[in-house]
Amino acid sequence: MRTVIERACSVGGEAAVFTFEPHPRKLLYPDRAPRLLTTLDQKLELLDEIGVDLVIVEPFTRELATLPAESFVREMIFERLKPVEVYVGYDFRYGKDRGGSMRTLTELGPHLGFAVTIIPEVTVGSRDVNSTRIRELLGEGKVEEAAVLLARPYRIRGLVVQGDRRGLTIGFPTINLAPENEILPARGVYAGHVRFLDDEDPSHGLAHRAVANVGRRPTFKQGDAIVAEAHLLEFDAQVYGRRVELSFEHHLRAERRFPDLRALKTQIAADVESARELLGHR
Repeated sequence: MRTVIERACSVGGEAAVFTFEPHPRKLLYPDRAPRLLTTLDQKLELLDEIGVDLVIVEPFTRELATLPAESFVREMIFERLKPVEVYVGYDFRYGKDRGGSMRTLTELGPHLGFAVTIIPEVTVGSRDVNSTRIRELLGEGKVEEAAVLLARPYRIRGLVVQGDRRGLTIGFPTINLAPENEILPARGVYAGHVRFLDDEDPSHGLAHRAVANVGRRPTFKQGDAIVAEAHLLEFDAQVYGRRVELSFEHHLRAERRFPDLRALKTQIAADVESARELLGHR
């Protein structure tokens, strides 16, 4: 993305991104489709934040999946976008049965009038950065390491929904999220921020420090469904129905069952203090 943006600025063009919705595997191989790290809204906002001028969100259909590789380049890329330069990742495949390779693209591009540049893999710790590795880290609760690969904390979005109000009864009220994202980090307790998303919301854009819990709340009941909830450190108001984004920035501890509510309250108070230290001033 950075390379495309810099080149667009230098030649007086537009930095454009071509992407599919839904992910091709969700249509063709739903049982093997990867769980996505971002929603479409998050993807578009992230691209806007880094300076992309234009995003083409192409609906992926079975008809499109049958388009031969050369036809895909001619019809979907060249005829519609008239690109000057095209940048793709080193493992990019396209067209029917993923038949298009780097070789065919680098041969066809100059013939049609645009240059092709292949971006090599990005590595961290001598390993390739990819979504599979990030999902593995999130599944292990290693949100700090995942943030290095993402260049940002992992975040989920959703509506605040009615819970069972257990947190209120022990002095640590929480907001319960109905996540829009497909991935939750491993069960445990995290420090992060909650940001309100609705444009008309008086708190729109403000980020509040929070202690988040992902899990089944085993102290109260065995076998509960996994939920994502957050206790906001400097905010106390009814927020049902408001849309928020929750970031997971530091892993505090694993989820565990406590012998009684007193022990649980003591631990939550300690979690809050840890979050304050890790997240800094409000």
